[in-house]
Amino acid sequence: MSHHTLINRRTCLKGLGASLSLPLLDVMGWADTVSGEVKQPPTRLAFMYMPHGVIMDQFWPANPESFLTSPPPALKSLEPVLNKCLMMKGISGVGTGPFSGAPHALELSTWLTATLPNSDKRNEINIAISADQIAANYVGAFTPLPSLELATMPQTWKENQAGLNEAYYSHCSYRSPTQAVPAEINPRNVLNRLFNTKDSSGKNSPLGTPLDRSMLDLVLGGARELRRTLPTPDQQKLDEYLDSVRSVERRIAAIELRQKEAALEKAGHGSKNKKSTDSPPIEIKIPEGDKRSEYMQVMCDLTVLAFQTDTTRISTYIGSTPNGVSYPELGFNDQHHSQTHHRNQPEKVEKVAKITEFNIEQFAYMVKKMDSLQEGDGTLLDHSIMMWGSGLEDGDTHTRANLPFILAGGGNGSLKTGQFLPDIKANQGDLLTTLLTCIGVPIDRPVGIATKQLKEITTVL
Repeated sequence: MSHHTLINRRTCLKGLGASLSLPLLDVMGWADTVSGEVKQPPTRLAFMYMPHGVIMDQFWPANPESFLTSPPPALKSLEPVLNKCLMMKGISGVGTGPFSGAPHALELSTWLTATLPNSDKRNEINIAISADQIAANYVGAFTPLPSLELATMPQTWKENQAGLNEAYYSHCSYRSPTQAVPAEINPRNVLNRLFNTKDSSGKNSPLGTPLDRSMLDLVLGGARELRRTLPTPDQQKLDEYLDSVRSVERRIAAIELRQKEAALEKAGHGSKNKKSTDSPPIEIKIPEGDKRSEYMQVMCDLTVLAFQTDTTRISTYIGSTPNGVSYPELGFNDQHHSQTHHRNQPEKVEKVAKITEFNIEQFAYMVKKMDSLQEGDGTLLDHSIMMWGSGLEDGDTHTRANLPFILAGGGNGSLKTGQFLPDIKANQGDLLTTLLTCIGVPIDRPVGIATKQLKEITTVL
């Protein structure tokens, strides 16, 4: 019988200024071990957002009994993992109060704060710390990144509803009542943060500096030495993990190459005009439309990678911001917002339903991948809580009585999954407060409008 030394969870592969955290292996213990005791993996918490609500009769299950066996159309992509999902109807949003004319400024800004902006300081950021940042303040000290904030594209719509600050349209994370946390839209920059890229002096390189593929080669090459010291199951885990890192790197490189070629051609340096070999400087950004799913899945992969390596335990991902987004990939160019005001016109209703299905498919892509990754005594999904949702119930009427939420993951046994609760009678502050309790964050005050915690959905209350 072979014996292997227990190695520390913080072990990294390093080479020439880059470092790569490792996934949980059998020979690792989480954090530090005491007297040989191996602790269970930590609980991660992630939020993924879609604006403008849903087509309700295609989103809500018909009844609790059919939730697992006959899910509604919007949930079909989640069918393989519905036993690890939880839905509840009856979670109300924050009342619009003095901002009844500002549904889209409120839908994203109140989603994780469960609080209205300060009506006396409308043109300033003045709202509340968000649930993800409350969690980051508590668990962020244990990870290289306290939290990770991602988005698919920048906000382009300027509406200034009810005189509210434009930041409310594009931010869901708030470090303090007056400080919004910007979301990163460039997958290359996210990858660099996860890999902790450094320059030759040993200092962190500026955000956005391309990750040198030769550095990655050295880091991955160093894995061969570590691999020889591991038992066979851990060798397999390490191989699968490094393959996934390479896969993400290749996909991002392919996106960059296509963008570079398009920029060259637009500037007259492409195949139609080869007068110059100099490339103009380009900015790597996520374009609207044209394989939007590819960009969203790369961001989902990066979230999974960050959780798998324990680089962070808290993440938010704004799949799109209110207004201004279209989905040519689905066969039409209409803006999401315009179609939500459908007035029950079948063609528009169908388009909104397709957009909802598309966004849930990207969420399903992420949670199914997490469920395929073994970690400790379960999967990465078993040790996480993933929340998908919207800040409106119905985009046509801007109602907020039954906000759509999907929870996925076991939360280390803290969530009662595999069920649909059709009449829960609570608000979004109650839900957020409960989720913080599920991941072990001490609650000394409610989140926003919360008045209670939801014993129906958790085993820890």
